[in-house]
Amino acid sequence: MAVERHPLVVSGVVGDVLEPFTATTELRVYSDGRTIFNGSSMRPSQVAGRPRVEIGGEDFRTFYTLVMVDADAPSPSNPHFKEYLHWLVTDIPGSTGAGFGNELVSYESPRPLMGIHRLVLALFRQAARQTVNPPGRRHNFNTREFSQLYDLGSPVAAVYYNCHRENGTGGRRA
Repeated sequence: MAVERHPLVVSGVVGDVLEPFTATTELRVYSDGRTIFNGSSMRPSQVAGRPRVEIGGEDFRTFYTLVMVDADAPSPSNPHFKEYLHWLVTDIPGSTGAGFGNELVSYESPRPLMGIHRLVLALFRQAARQTVNPPGRRHNFNTREFSQLYDLGSPVAAVYYNCHRENGTGGRRA
């Protein structure tokens, strides 16, 4: 994230959830027939089902871990549950998708009640297949600590989108 105007920096995802990093792998995320780009605006109905995630990577002998968190739970003005873990998949072979990995924490669709929430999908390259234990709870997950615990290093890719309630409008803070 050398460029200060990168969407992950401007949105505060780098800083709040991730350390600065250099993307080295392609991460493509699709939901409700749409490609999700950094800063995309999605309603809960558009992300109700597990997104389709495609990973670039060197080859199928390289493995990745995907973490999806809400950086603003339960509300952007009082994120005392942040980071809220929505999905955790390990051992995803390169050049495939999340469906080929080991889903440790099943996908839980975002349902923000107030404000606009940043949903972050971070991809880490694993040194090899490894045993990862699912966290005991979804709230107060910490992506940085998880990465350190399992020696994953910096992310190799990340995407975030904004999500707010179906009939919600307004700014980032609730």
